[in-house]
Amino acid sequence: MDALAQLKNILVMAVADGTLGEDEVALLTDRCVELGMGEAELQEAVAYALSESPTLELPTDPAQQEALLGDLIRMMAADGVLTESEKRLFALAAAMMKFDNERLNALLDDVVGRQKPGTS
Repeated sequence: MDALAQLKNILVMAVADGTLGEDEVALLTDRCVELGMGEAELQEAVAYALSESPTLELPTDPAQQEALLGDLIRMMAADGVLTESEKRLFALAAAMMKFDNERLNALLDDVVGRQKPGTS
């Protein structure tokens, strides 16, 4: 999966709850830079996420799957509120990529373990 697809996936999660808060925008901006994306790619990803029927593009490579789910977890947690729509989208993505509870728990521990105290 290319960086633009990853960014689009993150944005689909960002707007899943119907809002795009300041913390989510900050995370998106940071992730955009990390992925080597510029303003044009970010605008394309935003337009896609706000389109009529945005969907997640699920990778088949296990490392890319973990990277995607990690990004989705961070985006879900960015605003401090886990909505039902975010949880459903995440659960569907994890199930479609055949992540079992053990793998999900390990990923959650890894993502949460990387967070610094006081940050999301």
